[in-house]
Amino acid sequence: MQQRKKTKQVMAGTLAIGGGAPVSIQSMTCLPIERTSETIAQINRLADQGAELVRVALRNVDSVEHFRKIRAAVTLPLCADVHFDYLIAVAAIKAGVNKVRINPGNIGDPKGVLEVVRAARDSGVPIRIGVNSGSVNRKKYPKVTPESLVASAMEHVKILEDNNFNDIVVSIKSSNIAQTIAANELLSSQRDYPIHVGLTEAGYGLTCAVQSSVAIGHLLMEGIGDTIRVSMTGDPVEEVVVARKILESVGERRAWVRIVSCPTCGRTDPSLDILSLAMEADAAVTGRFESYLKEKNRTLHVAVMGCEVNGPGEAKEADAGLAGIRDGRLLLFAKGEKVKVVESREAVAALVDEIQKMLDAE
Repeated sequence: MQQRKKTKQVMAGTLAIGGGAPVSIQSMTCLPIERTSETIAQINRLADQGAELVRVALRNVDSVEHFRKIRAAVTLPLCADVHFDYLIAVAAIKAGVNKVRINPGNIGDPKGVLEVVRAARDSGVPIRIGVNSGSVNRKKYPKVTPESLVASAMEHVKILEDNNFNDIVVSIKSSNIAQTIAANELLSSQRDYPIHVGLTEAGYGLTCAVQSSVAIGHLLMEGIGDTIRVSMTGDPVEEVVVARKILESVGERRAWVRIVSCPTCGRTDPSLDILSLAMEADAAVTGRFESYLKEKNRTLHVAVMGCEVNGPGEAKEADAGLAGIRDGRLLLFAKGEKVKVVESREAVAALVDEIQKMLDAE
């Protein structure tokens, strides 16, 4: 993976974005802000899963009063999503928002943009410029291309720069993976503002997870991206779970327990349920050792394999693991060495005990 591009750092409350700070995870509530108590509960669930900033849509000035209640109830940095009316953005900043997402172009009134800039500067609030394939000015740019996406974003950025405001985060997204990647590469070459990376309208479930992983993961592996959001239809908590896995996969976050398991094949004893064993081992090892591993800043690699071929041989980098043999039994191994044969009903407990011995000896 390439070294991450050094960008300007902005602060959204206590959250540093860019400038070498860890890549952060963002999400957005999916409820009308008037359902205040439910929105608060959703933000807390997002925080529990690892979200570090949550965006909330404010559709009118009346929304700000609901936002005040939310702001008082949660500690997570919050971003206000505002369109068209600069008064909403100004009121949100005064109500304690930590970041505001606007497009100066759709605010329209230059005086209104200046008021937002003044309020943001006075409160130390960064502004995120967001452009996606649906918001390109089609009269000016007949086709949506990486170049037209970046040009549209730069028009908005220039408005802020002309007002001597540089605490900016830029986001360019498309539902097209190749277009999103190319646009962000081009953007990264033109400015050093922090970049918010994501794939817009990416769908739901597995489709969204795969497509977002390809787009976001590709850019992160190129060193592009300071904060990410997986845009998934449905419960936004699932966005955060996928985002966390993307960061772990590209080495931007540490997974404290990493489970390696094989897809199984005809060599696997039919009486062994490797999927269930892998899931049970993951839950047991994580529950028992995660706090210790965080304290020691250490990742524990655990393998659950269907046979001896895919056991100590192919998973010898694992700290410990299980490999199916026959008659409902598995081989317990540690550091690539055979320890003993265990019955399937006792396998996970034996694995946990072996890991405990290993950690005690370190």
